[in-house]
Amino acid sequence: MRIVIATSVAPFVDGGSTCIVESLGSELKARSHDVEILRFPFSEDYAEVLHQLLALRLFDLSQDCDRLITIRTPSHLLKHPNKIAWFIHHYRGAYDLWGTKYQYIPNTPEGMACREAIIAADNVGLREAAGVFCNSGVVRDRLRSFNGVEAEVVYPPLLAPHRFYTSDGEDFLLYFSRLTHHKRQWLAIEGLRHTRSAVKLVIAGSPDPGVEPYLGDLDRLIDKYGLRKRVTLVPHWVPEDEKLELFARCLAVVYFPLNEDSYGYPSLEAHAARKAVLTTTDAGGTCELIVNGHNGFITPPDPELIGSAMDKLYNDRQATQEMGRAGERRIEELRITWDNVAARLLA
Repeated sequence: MRIVIATSVAPFVDGGSTCIVESLGSELKARSHDVEILRFPFSEDYAEVLHQLLALRLFDLSQDCDRLITIRTPSHLLKHPNKIAWFIHHYRGAYDLWGTKYQYIPNTPEGMACREAIIAADNVGLREAAGVFCNSGVVRDRLRSFNGVEAEVVYPPLLAPHRFYTSDGEDFLLYFSRLTHHKRQWLAIEGLRHTRSAVKLVIAGSPDPGVEPYLGDLDRLIDKYGLRKRVTLVPHWVPEDEKLELFARCLAVVYFPLNEDSYGYPSLEAHAARKAVLTTTDAGGTCELIVNGHNGFITPPDPELIGSAMDKLYNDRQATQEMGRAGERRIEELRITWDNVAARLLA
């Protein structure tokens, strides 16, 4: 089968969608399909969004492939009679982030009209798809609530989980993610200040473009609480072998995004390395993977409660290691495999 995988990209920003697209392409090729990946730049500047939606809608790929699989918004606006949407998140400023400080669309008549146009365009593109899948129950519920569209959850796996390995946990918790405010690395620092143990924290990942003020905020927070000896900040791209080593050596992984669209690759990578995950009740899809007390801890986004959970991970190493091993079994329970993905998207 000739398959085009279409997605939008933010230039120079790697994230979960990048991994999903690359991995899906590799897996479908391994199953003897001809695969082409179509990437197009997409700016989240609301003043440019509607022009981009219109431009994308003008593309008709009907003669170019047997099946079109769309991933990151707004790729589902492309035309094809056999279009499958594996929808991983909305243009969130017009949806679940509307009314929050992350809205990034002005609450003006023009901004509200822009929001309505985005939702209307999504309704058209998604409802003409032959099948709509999504990456989490969170996104499924948003599609149902905002767009009146029913979707089937198909969890995205890692491309090569066998690369991850484990070693005896050291004394640090790892927060590995893009550095941007809504990932809430600052909340991990706030939690650490309330710990009573000697647990440490390593925050690592590539900064999003233009987040220099956020990096400064993290630095100031570390100094404010006198945590310079207990917090290591690695604000740059980390080579793959170093990343694998960090996951292997850490005591456990922490991940506190705000209402994340899915469980986030750091959570899945943690379990591939047999590490427990500490997350929060408002982290979104992460709470679909983590079962509190089984393969990690889920705590309210309260720094004192987070600090207490960090202490538990540090003080009871045996229980922490068992939760990490339970993470592998949790992946099997949820059928997070490429065989399952291929079976559903190609059905």
